[in-house]
Amino acid sequence: MSHAPAPQPADPPSPLHVAIIMDGNGRWARSRGLPRTEGHRKGAEAVRASVTGAVRLGVSHLTLFGFSSENWRRPAEEISTLMGLLRFYLRRDLDELAREGVRLRVIGERSRFTPDILSLIETAERRTAANTRLDLTIALNYGGRAEIVRAARRLADRAVAGDLAPADLDESRFAEELYAPDLPDPDLLIRTSGEQRISNFLLWQIAYAELVFLDVAWPDFGEGHLSAALEEFRARDRRFGAVSV
Repeated sequence: MSHAPAPQPADPPSPLHVAIIMDGNGRWARSRGLPRTEGHRKGAEAVRASVTGAVRLGVSHLTLFGFSSENWRRPAEEISTLMGLLRFYLRRDLDELAREGVRLRVIGERSRFTPDILSLIETAERRTAANTRLDLTIALNYGGRAEIVRAARRLADRAVAGDLAPADLDESRFAEELYAPDLPDPDLLIRTSGEQRISNFLLWQIAYAELVFLDVAWPDFGEGHLSAALEEFRARDRRFGAVSV
């Protein structure tokens, strides 16, 4: 009598949503005797590698911290380079993103961006809105505290207008006022360059995220580093406040 093979344990699932704080461009450049702007150029290429790696490794949502609201304090030349890189990659990569099934969206306060950058962002979001292979979110001029205050202000306006009773406000209703309320909360937050802090990124959303800190500088980040972080994630026991059995 033949016997059916014993069922094999399924591989642990990849995290649905990975968020990355892309840190270390300046230090990468300084260690090589290069200007900081060269670190940003190299770091922009690492973004492409992370998107490709996320698709291949089964991640369905990827959020990258591209430019914080505090980054406007940097030297004017550096900001100009960063904005130029944003323009360049939005123009160059849009066709590829659309072809590969990547949806692109931007979160953050857009009022400080120039009209041409706003137009490029809106065009990219519109062209890729129906894509489902990877949901790629870029945080630009973004701050986690500012996002929470913005949500609170919008809810307060609704309460004053009589459209919302304070007693009806709960976590789910609050989350509806965040920049991208349809995004699932990140399962995994990665920060590169060895720093171990959150830096005002997705403060509401990462309440139960697993944190992985990597010593690699962002310009050197590749699919192998992403894969290693996913393996560490799979090895962790996520209990969400419950008791492990």
